[in-house]
Amino acid sequence: MPAPPVLPASPFRAWWAQRSPAAGAAVMATGIVSVALHLAGWEILSLIFLVLACAAWLGLAAEFTLRLLRERERWVSEAETPGALTAVAATAVLGTRVSALGHDALAGALLALATVLWPVLLVLVVRRRRPRMPGSVFLCCVATQGLAVLAATLAAAESAAWLARVALVLFWFGLVLYVLALFRFDLRQVTEGAGDHWVASGAIAISALAGAELLAADSARLYLWNDDDFGVLRVMTVGLLVLDLAWYGVLLVAEAVRPRLRYDTRRWATVFPLGMTAAALATSAVAGIPWLEGLGRVLLWVAVAVWLAVAVGAVTSARTAIASGAVRGPVRSTTRR
Repeated sequence: MPAPPVLPASPFRAWWAQRSPAAGAAVMATGIVSVALHLAGWEILSLIFLVLACAAWLGLAAEFTLRLLRERERWVSEAETPGALTAVAATAVLGTRVSALGHDALAGALLALATVLWPVLLVLVVRRRRPRMPGSVFLCCVATQGLAVLAATLAAAESAAWLARVALVLFWFGLVLYVLALFRFDLRQVTEGAGDHWVASGAIAISALAGAELLAADSARLYLWNDDDFGVLRVMTVGLLVLDLAWYGVLLVAEAVRPRLRYDTRRWATVFPLGMTAAALATSAVAGIPWLEGLGRVLLWVAVAVWLAVAVGAVTSARTAIASGAVRGPVRSTTRR
């Protein structure tokens, strides 16, 4: 008697099992919009986005673990793609928002988890680098700066000078990774990319946020930086904000000239830089340019609007994929021969 074909438990499970590591950008995007809303004072909306981000993170974390345990070859193959670094960045972004709620122990646990994942995934990704790569190549910088932001945030909350100094090292290392990634980035992606080309801007924005958090972590009790150190950090943060806005403008014009309206999972990587820019500008007062906070509030609603558009596209795409899978999928045979 031939064995009956084994199928996934449900069309939804079959669809979910096909998620690529790049799906973590949805958590990054939702998490940073939550952070930006919190900084702007929209606490209820911020908490709603946080709940959505946590639910997505838990689902993707479970899938990540299952693949590691059951499909080792697939896990390694996917871990070698830049999208795998969304696991680090998403965890760090969630930790930053959780810390703002006062749950520093949980934020510390998320920092520890992200720190364990970071060197493993970074080495795997760098090992498979290519001459011309999409915008996801900048995730090397994003993941590193995500750790810097969370470490600096916790350093301020816990008055831990050593953690602030670790964050400073990560900040400078992240900038080095950005420069290296820029040489690998295929500039044609600016007009042809499916969404992840925006990470070129998002990596600068999160670097600026890391600089602002490092400046904010200093206090009379910690005395982290002398006048020269503070001045260098401030100049770098201001420069990064300007560069981020320049990238933002270039990419916005490219989208207008070459519209790409079809939904793609990589569009979540567009939402993330929009939200991250709003969050970075919301902290610009620390760098001595508070007038940029108003622009940040405007760009926050741009990020929310694009998040809603991408979310509608994601839900529509998922419903179509699940429905078509349910129609095409054969039925498990229960007849014995």
